[in-house]
Amino acid sequence: MALSKLEAGTALLDISPEKGISLAGYPHHLRPNTGVHDPLYAACLYLSDGQTELAIVTLDITGISKKHVQSIRKRASEQNGIPEGHILVCASHTHSAPRCTPNNNMDALKGATMNEQYASMVKDACVQVISDAVSTKFPAELGTEKGFCGREQGVGGNRRDPMGISDPEVWVIGVRDLEGRQRGVLVKYALHPTFLHSDNFFVSADYPGNIREYINGMYPEAVFLFAQGTSGNQSPRYFRSGKTFAEAKRAGHAIGKEAQRVLAQMEYTDDVPLSVKSKEVHIELRDFPDRSEAEARAEQLKQAWHALRDSGAPETDVWNAELLFLGAEDTVSMMMLYERGELAGLNDNSPMEVQVLGIGDARIVGFPGEIFVEFGITVQYRSPFPKTFVVELANGALPGYAATARAYTEGGYESWNSMLTGRSGEQLVDAAVQLLHEMS
Repeated sequence: MALSKLEAGTALLDISPEKGISLAGYPHHLRPNTGVHDPLYAACLYLSDGQTELAIVTLDITGISKKHVQSIRKRASEQNGIPEGHILVCASHTHSAPRCTPNNNMDALKGATMNEQYASMVKDACVQVISDAVSTKFPAELGTEKGFCGREQGVGGNRRDPMGISDPEVWVIGVRDLEGRQRGVLVKYALHPTFLHSDNFFVSADYPGNIREYINGMYPEAVFLFAQGTSGNQSPRYFRSGKTFAEAKRAGHAIGKEAQRVLAQMEYTDDVPLSVKSKEVHIELRDFPDRSEAEARAEQLKQAWHALRDSGAPETDVWNAELLFLGAEDTVSMMMLYERGELAGLNDNSPMEVQVLGIGDARIVGFPGEIFVEFGITVQYRSPFPKTFVVELANGALPGYAATARAYTEGGYESWNSMLTGRSGEQLVDAAVQLLHEMS
């Protein structure tokens, strides 16, 4: 048998927090966890084509700062020789896990601070899982293809408009050894992991953990990685039948089944040239309204939410009203942060990095923070590579959502919970497209 041109390595480490560490997905609701329902993991896929090495690390957490990613890269590079800029670290954004980045808003009002001890453990785990993946490297072959699973399957879609633009693509990278055994599976999907809500106090990976469960049931030797797509305005809000573990499992298994179908039909090759490019962006920030105006809006929306809740209105209507209030409250909170000079959420992530990984004929674009789906689709449309997909919450966070100009004009939770403008998302897209064309 001829030697493979490609080497790969995979590894997995449990990063579940200790009991009592707060879950971060709903910072308006303090939630010290009461135990682990299903574990959180750090997973790594290492690749080498003989000339270029890269590593992808996925984390079942809410988010991670650029400052922490830089620390992980430096230590992992020193231990394993992988260039620092060739390491991508991204978060799944499960709302039933801690976060490893300072909050940009609610810290000022609710004290929902990042747990430094947990963040340190996650950083150590990232360095270790990269080393473990490198140490397990084997001659490999790889394929990249996509399937589809969306609102037609009751999984998810646009949370601002149930018939609005969405991204049902299930991108899959499969890695096999030369005996044909599945050793690694990466799935990218664009959907907020919010099947579990603020009344849940158990640690959980939400639906991405259930994709892992399904894939590992089919391929027990495979290390599973989940990468979050541009899901800033994508959620199961209008498509789930309840905020339950059973619903998270239903959705995760539906996506996992489609990923397994793609894997079964995938063509593999060991001719997988690798490349990496990145660019830093000084992103545009918004102008805040008058403080008294912002406070009055928050109070008005709070009263409207309470009135709707007390009237027995449908749950979705009540939740949408609450989100409007919370977004308005976030604007006030961010103004307080500016006044106090407490801007770690911004400073620990600036300037923002856009990274592109070339893996054979595929390109993975890594954006920091939460990005509206329109920007991910625009990158795909403008890319010279047909196999292009975008991963958010990669290599850092943003000070709020990168929403569209229309969303900022309309207002609402995402645009009010942001220090950014509609131009900021376009800046990220332009940087990504520039890098993609340089790679072509």
